[in-house]
Amino acid sequence: MTSTAAADRSVRVDHLTKIFGSGTTAVRAVDDLSFEVGPGRVTGFLGPNGAGKTTTLRSLLGLVRPTSGGATIGGRRYDELERPAAVVGAALEAASFHPGRSARDHLRVYAPQVGVPDRRADDVLELVGLAPAADRRVGGFSLGMRQRLALATTLLADPPVLLLDEPANGLDPEGIAWLRGFLRSLAAQGRTVLVSSHVLPEVEQTVDDVVIVAHGRLVHASPLADLHRLARRRVRVASPDHAGLDALVHRAGWATAGPDAGAPPGDLVVLDQDAATVGAAAFEAGLVLHHLSGQDGSLEDVFLALTRPAPDGTVA
Repeated sequence: MTSTAAADRSVRVDHLTKIFGSGTTAVRAVDDLSFEVGPGRVTGFLGPNGAGKTTTLRSLLGLVRPTSGGATIGGRRYDELERPAAVVGAALEAASFHPGRSARDHLRVYAPQVGVPDRRADDVLELVGLAPAADRRVGGFSLGMRQRLALATTLLADPPVLLLDEPANGLDPEGIAWLRGFLRSLAAQGRTVLVSSHVLPEVEQTVDDVVIVAHGRLVHASPLADLHRLARRRVRVASPDHAGLDALVHRAGWATAGPDAGAPPGDLVVLDQDAATVGAAAFEAGLVLHHLSGQDGSLEDVFLALTRPAPDGTVA
């Protein structure tokens, strides 16, 4: 990376609030949000659609003026950067390409704007695996090829920070696998990579850290390994003796959750136990079971629990 890019590579959001509109029609898109992302790691910026992810990224890039608080890249606001493209590369929306231009010519249009020579176009096409298609018209590109070209555009000025909004949208499994490896290779070079998504499984095998937001607020931030530890084992158990099953669970002091949608009445979901433990306890109590199955807790369960509104409208 360039010497310009060797400076502070952190991304910081500090008590960011953004309210669109006013009065009864006001929408609080981001609500006192704070987090920090560092170099050498891929960070997943996660949350349901409408959680405030895109507004936050646009605030980082100076495209949205915060109502209060702020957001910085390398310790400075975007409008304070002397050569912004050499500090941060961003792809926030579906990229627009002239269908009649070749991939190389598309990049050559942007090269002088970000202060790099035309030959840099071939370098980044090689990086994203599009060198064989350099002279093909973009109008004939698949969605996956367009995603790669969008990434090539963000890398033209060799920025140390990358902000990518839903980069896996519409990709097939092969494209997602390629993207996963590519982002990890960029982080391995010491870059800061922040990737937004509303689908946790899409980035689960890619990210090192997670920042999860819901309704504009931070609900969780940690290494991915810590999120894994929040996943709870579940055992679905059913008995014709509903009272006996309730009594067994009460005596054992097991935590329970509501049954999955569509489960028969009387089913229970026991948390933090395995099927063998529950089955053995039922046998000792002489309790007949009609169903007993266990599953490890999933990150998707954790994600949904963190982002699900509580009955009072707050985020759980």
